[in-house]
Amino acid sequence: MDYTVEDYGRPDDTVWEVVGGGIGAYNDEKAGESHGKSLCFVLRGPDGAIVGGLVGETHWDWFYISLLIIPEALRGQGYGHALLTAAEDEARQRGARYAYLDTFSFQAPEFYKRHGYEVFGELHDFPVGQTRYYMRKQLAASETAG
Repeated sequence: MDYTVEDYGRPDDTVWEVVGGGIGAYNDEKAGESHGKSLCFVLRGPDGAIVGGLVGETHWDWFYISLLIIPEALRGQGYGHALLTAAEDEARQRGARYAYLDTFSFQAPEFYKRHGYEVFGELHDFPVGQTRYYMRKQLAASETAG
């Protein structure tokens, strides 16, 4: 055998360039240019410090929400709604017609449901006794053939 497999630990820029770049090129070849672009909105406190935020990305016609956090003391005051709305609006501006995310049962599935997201998949006992939900939302009116 000429090739070996090794435990690399945490991927660095070189690994991301080879692995991420390789799968990116393959995906573009098979599905067309994704026009992938990161998206990030932050919540700043009165002192200017970042206290929460939303991180995601847009690819093809989709917006993926990777992370959303609001400090517990600030929940229920509309900050999550403001972040989500701003991010969805930006995603629409980029041409996204749909959004998707995953969240745990102990995180915010009800928050997302109130904002129009629906569950399309569940992974039970991840972690044990909890459920991981996969959710989606239509951002733009679908086009109909006419």
